[in-house]
Amino acid sequence: MAQVVMVTGVSRDAGARCARKLAADPAIDTVIGIDVVPPRAELGRVRFVRADIRNPVVAKVIAGADVDTVVHTGVVATPGSAGGRSSMKEINVIGTMQLLAACQKAPGVRKLVVKSSTTVYGAGPRDPALFTEEMAPRAIHQTGLSKDAVEVEGYVRGFARRRPDVCVSTLRMANWIGPQTDSPMTRYFGLPVIPTVLGYDARLQFLHEDDGVAAVHHATVHDLPGTFNLAGDGILVLSQAIRRLGRPVVRLPSFTASGTAAAVRRARLADFSPDQITFLTYGRAVDTTRMRTEFGFEPAYTTASAFDDFRASLGTGAMTAAARLMTAGLGALRG
Repeated sequence: MAQVVMVTGVSRDAGARCARKLAADPAIDTVIGIDVVPPRAELGRVRFVRADIRNPVVAKVIAGADVDTVVHTGVVATPGSAGGRSSMKEINVIGTMQLLAACQKAPGVRKLVVKSSTTVYGAGPRDPALFTEEMAPRAIHQTGLSKDAVEVEGYVRGFARRRPDVCVSTLRMANWIGPQTDSPMTRYFGLPVIPTVLGYDARLQFLHEDDGVAAVHHATVHDLPGTFNLAGDGILVLSQAIRRLGRPVVRLPSFTASGTAAAVRRARLADFSPDQITFLTYGRAVDTTRMRTEFGFEPAYTTASAFDDFRASLGTGAMTAAARLMTAGLGALRG
């Protein structure tokens, strides 16, 4: 059982929620949350330490607190939240490298839990119906979170080979969704008018935010080495999700997608990257058999019920003045 747990990325909501969940477990003695900036949310019993995982000083934090379990939730999903693409890559890839180097030098570390993403599989027209954990990505990872996630997992596998005594759990999670989740995906569905790519209807899977936190806790308190896909049961296609929202849609030709994303970014309505546009074009679905049979976890929410819980937290889908203005702008791009 973990005694002293260090959680990275606690200035963001997912990391803060995971840290609070772990700190509420009476079987865990101490939870240390680290990040470069103080968390916006209250952390409860979590002891916050201001530290940058890109700096070797993180090794002193691990050694000084006798950390035996490291939970890495510090991977950034969008360039905007990191201060640009180069900063995002530094945090995600260089930060993970430094963190793993620190763990490798710490003989007391016995467990590593990595919050990864199903974006490692990419998205493309030749994808299988369901990705299993053994399948290699079909899409070429050129930029963004997909590329970073692949590199991060590569370094994690290297660490596992060098430290076979450490239990390493890699959690490939579908997009988190729920009333408290602020992400490119939730902002997309929160737009007053939702742009889609003409001729495509992406397959979507979601993991409710509460299930995501519960899965991290489950991996932390049990020895579950391996890589696991995590998602709620079932699939929603994009058109079904939008119908549930009751929001107007503008269908755009694929060649206008980049321009639309740039316009949405400039308006600060959502932070879209090229790999997110690809995902919203083709979608992605993963097999979750191993989640149940080996990881021993059953999400409380299906994909559809997780989306419905998020939907309930939004306002009505009425055609506001903002929606009419956005429709006009998107219509200009379409034309």
